[in-house]
Amino acid sequence: MSDRESIISIEKSIRYISAHVKSHGREILKKYELSPLQFVALQWVDDKEGITIGELSNRLDLAHSTTTDIVDKLENGAFVKRQKYEKDKRIVLVLMQDKGHQIIKEVIAKRISYISEITSHLSADEKEMLPVILESILQESEKRSHE
Repeated sequence: MSDRESIISIEKSIRYISAHVKSHGREILKKYELSPLQFVALQWVDDKEGITIGELSNRLDLAHSTTTDIVDKLENGAFVKRQKYEKDKRIVLVLMQDKGHQIIKEVIAKRISYISEITSHLSADEKEMLPVILESILQESEKRSHE
């Protein structure tokens, strides 16, 4: 297999594995009546506590009004709350509620369980090498995304 063919195979594998892991984790969303897009928004709020609606709309690549609708639904479901920024009352922050943290934990646990299942056939050496290789690729990816 040529280098190009190998890279094409890696891209396809990463894309498919990512889709499968997301799909299994998102089974939890049915219980909470959340859409995948609402969950992605919730993840961004969890990653950056005190994110503004503007920042969130940029992260989601959606119009401000669409993002506001998503936050409304998340707030109505008690997953997040809005709070005025103390230093500038014109700015509204989106903060996680306990229910939001709980669903994130459940989805991550479901994803971890699935990854454990799909890697169970690997040898002990492969299981030890896989996170090291993936972490190295992730670090390089993050370096290049900030350039």
